[in-house]
Amino acid sequence: MTLALVITVSTRAASGVYEDRSGPVIVEGLRSMGLEVDGPDVLPDGPELLAALREATQRYALVVTTGGTGLTPTDRTPEATRAVVDLEIPGLAEAIRARGVAGGVPSAVLSRGIVGAAGRCLVVNLAGSTGAARDGLDVLTQVLPHALDQLAGGDHPRH
Repeated sequence: MTLALVITVSTRAASGVYEDRSGPVIVEGLRSMGLEVDGPDVLPDGPELLAALREATQRYALVVTTGGTGLTPTDRTPEATRAVVDLEIPGLAEAIRARGVAGGVPSAVLSRGIVGAAGRCLVVNLAGSTGAARDGLDVLTQVLPHALDQLAGGDHPRH
C-alpha cells in the first residue's frame, strides 16, 4: 500500500485561530483512492515546512500540501517545495489550476502551487481551501496511480 502524508500550511490553523478544513478533505480523498495516509500535520508558514518536506520525502511516496500557495508575503510553500524536488511536473500543476477555473473559481490561476518529484516521492501543492482540495483530488484521481508507479520505477503501460 502506498504511504502518503498530508501537510496543512497555515500559521492561523497551527496556532489554533481556526480549524484546518482542507487537510481532512485531502486525507479522506487519498484514502478513498486506496492510499495509507498520515496527517494532516498542521504547520505554520515558514522554515518548519522546509524541514518537514525534507524529512517526509525520505519516508513517503506522496506528500500533498494544502495552503501557502497564494500571493501574500508569508505564502512560501512553492519555494520550500522547489528546494526539495529534483524535477518539476508543470503539467500536473497546470491541470489542477485549470480544474479550479473550469469549476467557476477564476482566482485559481493565482495559486503558485507546484508539483514535483523528490527522488521517488511525488510532492503536490494545493491551495488552502476545501474547494481547491477537491479540485486537486479530482485531477490526482486520474493520474496518481500512474505517476506513483513511474516514480517507483515502473514502466509505461502498453496499449
